[in-house]
Amino acid sequence: MRLTAETLKGNWATLLLPVNTDDSINYTLLAEEIDQLIAAQVDGIYSNGSAGEFHNQTEAEFDKINELLASKCRMAGMPFQIGASHPSPIISKQRLQRSVALLPDAIQVILPDWIVANQQEQVSFLQGMSHAAAGIPLVLYNPPHAKMVLPPQAYAGFKDLVPSLIGIKVLSGDVQWVNDMKRYGKHLSVFVPGHMLATGFANGIASGAYSNVACINAKAAQQWWDDMQTDINSALDLEFRIQQFFKECIVPYQQQRFSNPALDKFLSAVGGYINVGTRLRWPYHFISEDEVLTIRKRAQALIPEFFTTKH
Repeated sequence: MRLTAETLKGNWATLLLPVNTDDSINYTLLAEEIDQLIAAQVDGIYSNGSAGEFHNQTEAEFDKINELLASKCRMAGMPFQIGASHPSPIISKQRLQRSVALLPDAIQVILPDWIVANQQEQVSFLQGMSHAAAGIPLVLYNPPHAKMVLPPQAYAGFKDLVPSLIGIKVLSGDVQWVNDMKRYGKHLSVFVPGHMLATGFANGIASGAYSNVACINAKAAQQWWDDMQTDINSALDLEFRIQQFFKECIVPYQQQRFSNPALDKFLSAVGGYINVGTRLRWPYHFISEDEVLTIRKRAQALIPEFFTTKH
């Protein structure tokens, strides 16, 4: 069933890319990862976000990854989204066109990422992608490291011009940003970073997360989302401890200029819920697995829920 702005919600787990030492993709581990995420009963799985390294795949690899995801999710009745993003708008559109046949519940895109698109060009791009999607809804991934970070007011302009745009993935902002999103983005499903989800849900802006926290333990992240519906104070307490863990153990790596994909894969290794390793594809640097055990001990002390919750 195709998603809408009203039904797109919850804890969505990202598909991380297992990479062999020769830079090839380990499709056996990828298949096992999908099975584990399905077993976790998350609200959905999505491919080719930043942590899926969409920017560093051949087109044949892109097709194989998403065909595998689609076949397993359809068999299990698991909602899934395909990330058709690429720095080139032409290649992104071609990826989207090929993805349509896989019948995802939505398709994620980014704005063109070499030449900054002005407002007219943004609309033209999204309208072209919408037309190519043949009725499958779109989700716009607009992270803080994008060359064009859209203000809340921009989303109001897409409402009538790109009606198939049902959701956005963004970084949470200050009180003014929240108020502006409630005004200008109320027609959209707003997804915030996983480690900010309880606050976003409590202030009425977040419908869910494409969750970095699910990288640690997808089952525990799902339980956390479910708890938000009935005990927000407890969920906020856990978020406080998650934030403390990030500040102590993850931000230092960020300050060393490790990328978000490197951080997400490291989170996965720390949690030990799935087995994809920490390796990124050349030329990107990754965090050594030798550092996992030390960080895991601190994580177990701060957020034990993510280590007592099993598959």
